[in-house]
Amino acid sequence: MSTKKADFIWFNGEMVKWEDAKVSVMSHALHYGTSVFEGVRCYDSHKGPVVFRHREHMQRLHDSAKIYRFPIAASVDELMEACREVIRVNKLKSAYIRPLAFVGDVGLGVNPPDGYTTDVIIAAFPWGAYLGAEALENGIDAMVSSWNRVAPNTLPTAAKAGGNYLSSLLVGSEARRHGYQEGIALDTNGYISEGAGENLFEVKDGILFTPPFTSSALPGITRDAIIKLAIDLGIEVREQTLSRESLYLADEVFMSGTAAEITPVRSVDGIQVGAGKRGPVTTKIQSAFFGLFTGETEDKYGWLDQVNP
Repeated sequence: MSTKKADFIWFNGEMVKWEDAKVSVMSHALHYGTSVFEGVRCYDSHKGPVVFRHREHMQRLHDSAKIYRFPIAASVDELMEACREVIRVNKLKSAYIRPLAFVGDVGLGVNPPDGYTTDVIIAAFPWGAYLGAEALENGIDAMVSSWNRVAPNTLPTAAKAGGNYLSSLLVGSEARRHGYQEGIALDTNGYISEGAGENLFEVKDGILFTPPFTSSALPGITRDAIIKLAIDLGIEVREQTLSRESLYLADEVFMSGTAAEITPVRSVDGIQVGAGKRGPVTTKIQSAFFGLFTGETEDKYGWLDQVNP
Protein backbone atom coordinates (compact mmCIF):
# COMPACT_ATOMS: atom_id res chain seq x y z
CA MET A 1 0.00 0.00 0.00
CA SER A 2 1.45 3.38 -1.00
CA THR A 3 1.92 6.14 1.56
CA LYS A 4 0.01 9.40 1.21
CA LYS A 5 2.34 12.19 2.16
CA ALA A 6 1.38 14.64 4.89
CA ASP A 7 2.79 18.15 5.18
CA PHE A 8 5.05 17.87 8.22
CA ILE A 9 7.18 15.36 10.13
CA TRP A 10 8.42 15.76 13.70
CA PHE A 11 12.22 15.42 13.51
CA ASN A 12 14.33 15.63 16.69
CA GLY A 13 11.92 18.05 18.33
CA GLU A 14 11.27 20.23 15.29
CA MET A 15 8.46 20.24 12.73
CA VAL A 16 9.95 20.00 9.26
CA LYS A 17 8.34 19.70 5.87
CA TRP A 18 7.89 16.10 4.69
CA GLU A 19 10.24 16.59 1.72
CA ASP A 20 12.91 18.15 3.97
CA ALA A 21 13.02 15.28 6.47
CA LYS A 22 16.23 13.75 5.13
CA VAL A 23 19.11 11.73 6.57
CA SER A 24 22.64 10.93 5.46
CA VAL A 25 23.25 7.93 3.22
CA MET A 26 25.99 7.09 5.71
CA SER A 27 23.51 6.69 8.55
CA HIS A 28 24.37 3.68 10.69
CA ALA A 29 20.77 2.45 10.55
CA LEU A 30 20.83 2.34 6.76
CA HIS A 31 23.84 0.02 6.82
CA TYR A 32 23.10 -2.14 9.86
CA GLY A 33 19.37 -1.89 10.59
CA THR A 34 19.98 -0.10 13.89
CA SER A 35 16.53 1.35 14.42
CA VAL A 36 13.46 0.73 16.54
CA PHE A 37 9.99 1.86 15.62
CA GLU A 38 6.29 1.71 16.34
CA GLY A 39 3.10 1.54 14.32
CA VAL A 40 0.28 3.47 15.97
CA ARG A 41 -3.22 4.39 14.82
CA CYS A 42 -5.26 7.51 15.31
CA TYR A 43 -8.99 6.92 14.83
CA ASP A 44 -11.70 9.46 14.03
CA SER A 45 -13.91 8.58 16.98
CA HIS A 46 -17.00 9.81 18.79
CA LYS A 47 -14.54 11.77 20.97
CA GLY A 48 -12.74 13.27 17.98
CA PRO A 49 -9.29 12.05 16.92
CA VAL A 50 -7.96 9.50 19.42
CA VAL A 51 -4.67 7.59 19.50
CA PHE A 52 -5.21 3.94 20.41
CA ARG A 53 -3.09 2.69 23.32
CA HIS A 54 -0.77 5.62 22.89
CA ARG A 55 1.26 5.25 26.07
CA GLU A 56 1.80 1.52 25.56
CA HIS A 57 3.22 2.14 22.09
CA MET A 58 5.61 4.86 23.22
CA GLN A 59 6.68 2.74 26.18
CA ARG A 60 7.39 -0.18 23.84
CA LEU A 61 9.51 2.13 21.67
CA HIS A 62 11.57 2.95 24.76
CA ASP A 63 11.70 -0.73 25.75
CA SER A 64 12.90 -1.74 22.28
CA ALA A 65 15.60 0.92 22.44
CA LYS A 66 16.66 -0.24 25.90
CA ILE A 67 17.17 -3.81 24.67
CA TYR A 68 19.54 -2.57 21.97
CA ARG A 69 21.09 0.13 24.21
CA PHE A 70 19.88 2.93 21.93
CA PRO A 71 19.59 6.19 23.90
CA ILE A 72 16.35 8.14 23.33
CA ALA A 73 16.44 11.64 24.78
CA ALA A 74 12.68 12.26 24.63
CA SER A 75 10.56 10.77 27.41
CA VAL A 76 7.42 8.71 26.83
CA ASP A 77 5.26 11.74 27.67
CA GLU A 78 7.25 13.98 25.32
CA LEU A 79 6.89 11.47 22.49
CA MET A 80 3.15 11.23 23.11
CA GLU A 81 2.77 15.00 22.88
CA ALA A 82 4.88 15.02 19.71
CA CYS A 83 2.50 12.48 18.16
CA ARG A 84 -0.50 14.63 19.05
CA GLU A 85 1.26 17.67 17.62
CA VAL A 86 2.00 15.90 14.33
CA ILE A 87 -1.66 14.94 13.97
CA ARG A 88 -2.82 18.48 14.75
CA VAL A 89 -0.30 20.21 12.47
CA ASN A 90 -1.22 17.94 9.56
CA LYS A 91 -4.95 18.45 10.26
CA LEU A 92 -5.61 14.70 10.39
CA LYS A 93 -8.66 13.03 11.88
CA SER A 94 -7.51 9.46 11.32
CA ALA A 95 -3.94 8.44 10.62
CA TYR A 96 -1.21 5.87 10.82
CA ILE A 97 1.62 7.12 13.02
CA ARG A 98 5.23 5.99 12.60
CA PRO A 99 7.65 6.89 15.40
CA LEU A 100 11.21 5.82 14.54
CA ALA A 101 14.43 6.06 16.53
CA PHE A 102 17.60 5.33 14.59
CA VAL A 103 21.36 5.60 14.75
CA GLY A 104 22.50 8.31 12.36
CA ASP A 105 25.83 9.19 10.78
CA VAL A 106 28.08 8.24 13.69
CA GLY A 107 30.68 6.23 11.76
CA LEU A 108 30.68 2.86 10.05
CA GLY A 109 31.83 0.64 12.87
CA VAL A 110 29.19 -1.95 13.76
CA ASN A 111 29.32 -0.73 17.36
CA PRO A 112 28.41 2.98 17.58
CA PRO A 113 30.96 5.16 19.41
CA ASP A 114 30.60 6.02 23.09
CA GLY A 115 28.29 8.93 23.80
CA TYR A 116 26.33 8.73 20.55
CA THR A 117 22.70 9.80 20.34
CA THR A 118 19.80 8.54 18.27
CA ASP A 119 17.67 10.56 15.90
CA VAL A 120 13.90 10.37 16.34
CA ILE A 121 11.19 11.12 13.80
CA ILE A 122 7.42 10.87 14.02
CA ALA A 123 5.35 10.81 10.84
CA ALA A 124 1.56 10.68 10.60
CA PHE A 125 -0.38 10.19 7.40
CA PRO A 126 -3.68 8.82 6.06
CA TRP A 127 -3.61 5.03 5.67
CA GLY A 128 -6.43 2.58 5.26
CA ALA A 129 -6.64 -1.14 5.97
CA TYR A 130 -3.19 -2.74 5.62
CA LEU A 131 -4.43 -5.91 3.90
CA GLY A 132 -7.29 -4.16 2.08
CA ALA A 133 -10.65 -2.87 3.31
CA GLU A 134 -12.49 -5.87 1.88
CA ALA A 135 -10.18 -8.21 3.82
CA LEU A 136 -11.66 -7.06 7.14
CA GLU A 137 -14.97 -8.60 6.08
CA ASN A 138 -14.12 -11.26 3.51
CA GLY A 139 -10.79 -12.46 4.89
CA ILE A 140 -7.50 -13.28 3.20
CA ASP A 141 -5.68 -16.35 1.91
CA ALA A 142 -2.41 -17.08 3.72
CA MET A 143 0.39 -19.61 3.46
CA VAL A 144 2.87 -21.05 5.92
CA SER A 145 6.27 -19.78 4.87
CA SER A 146 9.38 -21.86 4.29
CA TRP A 147 11.18 -19.22 6.38
CA ASN A 148 11.14 -19.62 10.17
CA ARG A 149 11.25 -16.89 12.78
CA VAL A 150 14.63 -16.63 14.49
CA ALA A 151 15.20 -18.05 17.96
CA PRO A 152 14.68 -15.53 20.78
CA ASN A 153 18.34 -15.80 21.78
CA THR A 154 19.40 -14.89 18.23
CA LEU A 155 17.40 -11.68 17.86
CA PRO A 156 15.21 -10.40 20.71
CA THR A 157 11.63 -10.69 19.51
CA ALA A 158 10.36 -8.37 22.25
CA ALA A 159 12.07 -5.49 20.43
CA LYS A 160 10.33 -3.92 17.45
CA ALA A 161 13.57 -3.29 15.59
CA GLY A 162 14.10 -2.41 11.95
CA GLY A 163 16.59 -5.20 11.26
CA ASN A 164 14.17 -7.83 12.57
CA TYR A 165 11.78 -7.06 9.75
CA LEU A 166 14.01 -8.56 7.07
CA SER A 167 12.52 -11.82 8.33
CA SER A 168 9.04 -10.37 7.75
CA LEU A 169 10.03 -9.35 4.23
CA LEU A 170 11.05 -12.92 3.43
CA VAL A 171 7.84 -14.38 4.88
CA GLY A 172 5.51 -11.86 3.27
CA SER A 173 7.15 -11.63 -0.14
CA GLU A 174 7.26 -15.42 -0.49
CA ALA A 175 3.51 -15.56 0.16
CA ARG A 176 2.76 -12.87 -2.39
CA ARG A 177 4.91 -14.53 -5.05
CA HIS A 178 2.75 -17.63 -4.61
CA GLY A 179 -0.52 -15.72 -4.91
CA TYR A 180 -1.38 -15.34 -1.20
CA GLN A 181 -2.08 -12.11 0.63
CA GLU A 182 0.08 -12.88 3.67
CA GLY A 183 2.57 -15.34 5.09
CA ILE A 184 2.67 -17.18 8.41
CA ALA A 185 5.97 -18.05 10.06
CA LEU A 186 6.77 -21.01 12.30
CA ASP A 187 9.27 -20.82 15.14
CA THR A 188 12.50 -22.81 15.26
CA ASN A 189 10.63 -25.73 16.88
CA GLY A 190 8.07 -25.91 14.08
CA TYR A 191 5.20 -24.32 16.02
CA ILE A 192 3.19 -21.33 14.82
CA SER A 193 4.86 -18.00 15.58
CA GLU A 194 3.01 -15.14 13.84
CA GLY A 195 2.24 -13.56 10.50
CA ALA A 196 4.77 -11.52 8.56
CA GLY A 197 3.65 -8.42 10.43
CA GLU A 198 0.78 -9.61 12.60
CA ASN A 199 -0.01 -11.77 15.60
CA LEU A 200 -2.22 -14.78 14.97
CA PHE A 201 -5.31 -16.23 16.63
CA GLU A 202 -7.29 -19.44 16.13
CA VAL A 203 -10.80 -20.33 17.26
CA LYS A 204 -11.69 -23.96 17.98
CA ASP A 205 -14.91 -25.06 19.71
CA GLY A 206 -15.53 -21.50 20.88
CA ILE A 207 -12.10 -21.15 22.55
CA LEU A 208 -9.64 -18.50 21.38
CA PHE A 209 -6.02 -19.65 21.03
CA THR A 210 -2.88 -17.64 20.34
CA PRO A 211 0.84 -18.57 20.38
CA PRO A 212 2.90 -17.48 23.41
CA PHE A 213 5.75 -14.98 23.12
CA THR A 214 8.16 -17.89 23.55
CA SER A 215 7.22 -18.89 19.99
CA SER A 216 9.24 -15.87 18.77
CA ALA A 217 6.15 -13.67 18.48
CA LEU A 218 6.19 -9.93 19.07
CA PRO A 219 4.26 -8.92 22.23
CA GLY A 220 1.55 -7.21 20.20
CA ILE A 221 -0.38 -4.33 21.73
CA THR A 222 -3.43 -5.07 19.58
CA ARG A 223 -3.02 -8.74 20.54
CA ASP A 224 -3.23 -7.78 24.19
CA ALA A 225 -6.34 -5.68 23.53
CA ILE A 226 -8.02 -8.58 21.75
CA ILE A 227 -7.34 -10.92 24.67
CA LYS A 228 -8.89 -8.44 27.11
CA LEU A 229 -11.90 -7.76 24.86
CA ALA A 230 -12.46 -11.49 24.31
CA ILE A 231 -12.44 -12.18 28.05
CA ASP A 232 -14.93 -9.33 28.53
CA LEU A 233 -17.15 -11.02 25.93
CA GLY A 234 -17.04 -14.26 27.91
CA ILE A 235 -14.73 -16.02 25.45
CA GLU A 236 -12.14 -18.39 26.93
CA VAL A 237 -8.60 -17.48 25.86
CA ARG A 238 -5.60 -19.82 25.90
CA GLU A 239 -2.00 -18.88 25.13
CA GLN A 240 -0.24 -22.07 24.08
CA THR A 241 2.01 -23.55 21.42
CA LEU A 242 0.07 -24.32 18.26
CA SER A 243 0.94 -26.78 15.50
CA ARG A 244 0.83 -25.96 11.81
CA GLU A 245 -2.03 -28.36 11.20
CA SER A 246 -4.14 -26.65 13.86
CA LEU A 247 -4.57 -23.85 11.33
CA TYR A 248 -6.21 -26.28 8.91
CA LEU A 249 -8.53 -27.70 11.58
CA ALA A 250 -9.52 -24.42 13.23
CA ASP A 251 -13.07 -23.10 13.03
CA GLU A 252 -11.71 -19.58 12.56
CA VAL A 253 -8.33 -17.90 12.13
CA PHE A 254 -7.55 -14.19 12.20
CA MET A 255 -4.53 -11.90 12.30
CA SER A 256 -4.12 -8.84 14.46
CA GLY A 257 -1.94 -5.76 14.54
CA THR A 258 -1.99 -1.98 14.42
CA ALA A 259 -1.90 -2.03 10.62
CA ALA A 260 -3.91 -5.22 10.05
CA GLU A 261 -6.36 -4.46 12.90
CA ILE A 262 -8.43 -7.70 12.98
CA THR A 263 -8.27 -9.50 9.63
CA PRO A 264 -9.93 -12.91 9.13
CA VAL A 265 -8.01 -15.69 7.36
CA ARG A 266 -10.28 -17.78 5.13
CA SER A 267 -7.69 -20.30 3.95
CA VAL A 268 -4.17 -21.49 4.81
CA ASP A 269 -2.01 -23.26 2.22
CA GLY A 270 -5.08 -23.55 0.01
CA ILE A 271 -7.04 -25.37 2.74
CA GLN A 272 -10.31 -23.69 3.71
CA VAL A 273 -10.53 -22.54 7.32
CA GLY A 274 -13.93 -23.37 8.82
CA ALA A 275 -16.69 -22.06 6.58
CA GLY A 276 -14.18 -20.13 4.47
CA LYS A 277 -15.40 -16.75 5.67
CA ARG A 278 -15.34 -14.51 8.72
CA GLY A 279 -16.66 -16.50 11.66
CA PRO A 280 -18.92 -15.52 14.57
CA VAL A 281 -16.17 -15.18 17.18
CA THR A 282 -14.05 -13.04 14.88
CA THR A 283 -17.10 -10.90 14.13
CA LYS A 284 -17.82 -10.38 17.84
CA ILE A 285 -14.24 -9.35 18.56
CA GLN A 286 -14.14 -7.03 15.54
CA SER A 287 -17.36 -5.38 16.68
CA ALA A 288 -16.04 -4.90 20.20
CA PHE A 289 -12.76 -3.49 18.88
CA PHE A 290 -14.19 -1.02 16.38
CA GLY A 291 -16.96 -0.21 18.87
CA LEU A 292 -14.31 1.49 21.00
CA PHE A 293 -14.22 4.28 18.43
CA THR A 294 -17.99 4.71 18.10
CA GLY A 295 -18.78 4.52 21.80
CA GLU A 296 -20.58 1.17 21.49
CA THR A 297 -17.78 -0.47 23.50
CA GLU A 298 -16.88 1.14 26.81
CA ASP A 299 -13.27 2.33 27.00
CA LYS A 300 -12.94 0.71 30.43
CA TYR A 301 -9.15 0.35 30.14
CA GLY A 302 -8.47 3.97 29.15
CA TRP A 303 -7.04 3.03 25.76
CA LEU A 304 -8.20 6.14 23.87
CA ASP A 305 -5.95 9.20 24.09
CA GLN A 306 -7.68 12.31 22.75
CA VAL A 307 -5.59 14.44 20.42
CA ASN A 308 -7.60 17.54 21.34
CA PRO A 309 -8.74 16.98 24.97
